[in-house]
Amino acid sequence: MSRPARPKHPASRPYRVAKAPPAEPRLIVLNKPFDVLTQFNDDQGRATLKDFVAVPGVYPAGRLDRDSEGLLLLTNDGQLQAKIADPRHKLAKTYWVQVEGEPSAEQLQQLRDGVQLNDGPTLPAGARQLSEPELWPRNPPVRFRKSVPTSWLELVIREGRNRQVRRMTAAVGLPTLRLVRVRIGPWSLDGLQPGEWRDLPPSLK
Repeated sequence: MSRPARPKHPASRPYRVAKAPPAEPRLIVLNKPFDVLTQFNDDQGRATLKDFVAVPGVYPAGRLDRDSEGLLLLTNDGQLQAKIADPRHKLAKTYWVQVEGEPSAEQLQQLRDGVQLNDGPTLPAGARQLSEPELWPRNPPVRFRKSVPTSWLELVIREGRNRQVRRMTAAVGLPTLRLVRVRIGPWSLDGLQPGEWRDLPPSLK
């Protein structure tokens, strides 16, 4: 006489872990202050994004140098992050740049045509002189030389090389004193003050 099958021990049953629902996509625009690193941690105690954006799971889409100010996008959507940050998508980035000196028509045309840098020529850029824009005071203030006039330019580039705008203005004889990014593609600062941020629709159309 055969014995009845013994029930399996509960421990032998497959254990299924409930998956957490995916986080809702978020896109944040921050006005990054001067002297803040574009990262959330720093072992040297310098100011980072965590001092301003207390949102878990978001990361910068692209970079903005510590000594530059203005628009920085953060998202938790990897595909959107790649579309914003990857130079292949050629999103226009607009900068207001305070430079030493008074730009000549020839210098502005050089920037428009593309300039030769140590890592190769830049693509043509949008370049025009601006009246002094209404911006927040920088902290600390820019150091000026009394004997040298300053001017403001608007530069529009579609690349993402390291310190590209500063190198471009230096290459044509106009050293950068202050650099503020005001737009990336369709997104702008739209009145945000340094350290302020807001949510935006998380899409790129």
